[in-house]
This record gives sequence, C-alpha cells and structure tokens, in this order.
Amino acid sequence: MNKESVESKTVQIAEHYNKIIELLGEDTQREGLLKTPLRVAKAMEFMTQGYHQDPEEVLRSAMFHEEYQQMVIVKDIEFFSMCEHHMLPFFGKAHVAYIPNKTITGLSKIARVVDIYSHRLQLQERLTMQIKECIQKTLNPMGVMVVIEAQHMCMQMRGVQKQHSVTTTSDFTGAFQSAKTREEFINLIK
Repeated sequence: MNKESVESKTVQIAEHYNKIIELLGEDTQREGLLKTPLRVAKAMEFMTQGYHQDPEEVLRSAMFHEEYQQMVIVKDIEFFSMCEHHMLPFFGKAHVAYIPNKTITGLSKIARVVDIYSHRLQLQERLTMQIKECIQKTLNPMGVMVVIEAQHMCMQMRGVQKQHSVTTTSDFTGAFQSAKTREEFINLIK
C-alpha cells in the first residue's frame, strides 16, 4: 500500500472516530478533542498491524539446521491485544515451547509471532491456537505447546467487573500429548 493510500485510510478512520465522539455527546471542537480522532486512528492502526505481517515468513527468516532435540521455551512474552467482541484490550504473557526436529529458529522470532497475531482483533483462545499452528506448520517440530495468561479489560471495566481475574488458555501438538512432557513445560514456566 503506498503512502498516500495509507494516509487516506488513516483520515477515513479518524473521520469515523470524530462522528463516534460526536454521537457520544461530546463537542468535537473542544480543544482537548481536536486531534483525538486522528490519534485514535493511528493507535488502532498500530494495534492491528498484525494483519499486514506474515508470521510464517518471520520464522522462516531465521531457520537453522541443528541436531538439538530437547525442549526450547520462550516464556513470559508480554503481549497486548484487542478483544474482537468489545474492542477493549487484553494483555498478559505467552509461554511457548517447541521440541525441534532438526530445525530451530531465532528465539526473538517466537516473540515476533506472538506480537503479529496479538496485533489483530482477537480472542485469547484463537491467539493460542494460531501461535501453535504457525510454529508447527513452519518449523515442523516434534511438538509445540503454548500457554497464555491474560487479563481482559472487557471483564474488568464493564460487564462483570472482576478486577483480578486471569484467563489461562493452552494448546499443544505432538510430543506435548504426553502428560509428562506437558508437566515438564508447566514446571519450567512457573
């Protein structure tokens, strides 16, 4: 997408936010709100930039042949995302493990995969599966496991208003089907 069309898209999004602010009963000409629609448009574009990035390509950009066949864990990967139901943030930590099958990737690439998928309108359950499936498909390891722990502002700011609730999701393939392997992973991320 060229620069002019990106700027045009940003302006269009800002115009919609201006109308939303007006419909909420605010004076869009008030000093503090004059640039708010444009700032919100740019923020939303940043928070959804994952739609324009290829997580599989990120992994492929740093793949290496290696005989290592033990668990590789990248834990405490901080992330934020936007709930697709209320467009409110959810945030937390992802823990990702894989057991290489003669192919490894740069450790930062695992965190980049988490970032790409989290920078989309999301559900925590889908985010967990997408990370797992991307790593499994691209690296073809003996197994992958992903655990995500997150706080959801849609539960804290509205609705049930439970301030300290944490949602945990997990998904796994291959060698992680074994309870012993899953238990090792869980013990290592604690």
